[in-house]
Amino acid sequence: MQPKSPSILECPVGRAVETVGEWWSILILRDAFQGATKFDEFSQSLGIAPNILSRRLAHLTASGMFVRRRYQERPPRYEYVLTDKARDFFPVIAMLLAFGNKHLAPKGESILLANRSDARPFDPVVVDAADMQPITLANTVVVAGPRASRGMRKRIASLKAMNPAVAPAGE
Repeated sequence: MQPKSPSILECPVGRAVETVGEWWSILILRDAFQGATKFDEFSQSLGIAPNILSRRLAHLTASGMFVRRRYQERPPRYEYVLTDKARDFFPVIAMLLAFGNKHLAPKGESILLANRSDARPFDPVVVDAADMQPITLANTVVVAGPRASRGMRKRIASLKAMNPAVAPAGE
């Protein structure tokens, strides 16, 4: 476990990274979205050491990303079922896939996300639910939420970018 400073613990990105930021966890979730539920399925797909897989599955279960459900009595065997909280993480996986295809696949994409009904490839983007406009670095600022501490408000006010009081670069 990494040291937890108050600013990291208060930040939603910091809390999310605490839950799923370790790279094995993200790959385990990727495999779960693709249908893996059993320890052996994750192990075979990922080639991960059993002790590490056990720790990551336990952490993801304790943090509410999986529910562990017994599927066999003797010997006892469990499957790991995605929760609604985990399903809310799927757009992050979709954006990681899009980023990897755009910036890290010099010979072309090996995997695409596509529409289930007609197999048309998706071009994932993050949009605002209110106006369906893309959320970009150029049109986004960080503002304090209603539960922001004095320290968080001070941190936000000191930002050099994404600060409402600072003009975007190039303007």
